[in-house]
Amino acid sequence: MIKLIGKSLVVLTLLMLTSCDPNEAQRVASFDNLVMQDEFDIEGTLDSNLWTFDLGKGPGNDGWGNNELQYYTDRTENVTVENGYLLITAKEEAFNGANYTSARIKTEGLFEQAYGRFEARIKVPYGKGYWPAFWLLGNDCGQNIWPQCGEIDIMEYLGNMPTTVFGSAHGPGYAAGDAISKKYVLENDRFDTGFHVFGMEWAPDYINYYVDDVLYQQITKQNVLEETNGEGQWVFDHPFYIILNVAIGGNLPGSPNTETVFPQTMIVDYVRVYQK
Repeated sequence: MIKLIGKSLVVLTLLMLTSCDPNEAQRVASFDNLVMQDEFDIEGTLDSNLWTFDLGKGPGNDGWGNNELQYYTDRTENVTVENGYLLITAKEEAFNGANYTSARIKTEGLFEQAYGRFEARIKVPYGKGYWPAFWLLGNDCGQNIWPQCGEIDIMEYLGNMPTTVFGSAHGPGYAAGDAISKKYVLENDRFDTGFHVFGMEWAPDYINYYVDDVLYQQITKQNVLEETNGEGQWVFDHPFYIILNVAIGGNLPGSPNTETVFPQTMIVDYVRVYQK
């Protein structure tokens, strides 16, 4: 359910980046206005005022441009709400020409925002071929074809790398395999054995990435220019919408193997968005 909250104070003091230049000046950001919140408290169904679905194998029937193997559905077998959690379940089954099913939900046309803090508390599955993600797409992708519309990946995870997640940005001159990206590695823990909070703070000239409130990456306009020899464009100046999905296979994770267990579920405790 969407809840519009006046003031729910969240003050994040950003410490030294664990994966960035230690000499880089750090920012202190305060996002204290909770403007969107889904605690997944409508038993059995998503809030249709907030979420809709991507269905099928992609607009070109090509695995969403990544050679993914799943067919996305809106069936309760693949996406539902139980006991205060969103459950996105990938299954191995023959369905409409695919050998796997899963779900991809989005806030396109329902909730879109430029700038702020976007966060979700998530537990992910495990095994070769799993590719869950929490990410944003520019709301102008229908007019400005990707990557011109921009993409912000708050969390991408490969099931055969259970201690590691990635935070990335895609735009003209730095997309797909050339995205600006960094990984965050857990010490003495795994992302599939418990919940973790994946967050992103976005302002007109920077994007910060967090795991459990640890800042591990900052991308700025200057970074984009440096990483692309002056050719990249900063396209993060308009509203984006939220996507949560579990892909199976594709260019990045590769296909499942004989040890991959199905079905498995990505469990989402909440999604929250703040403004300054």
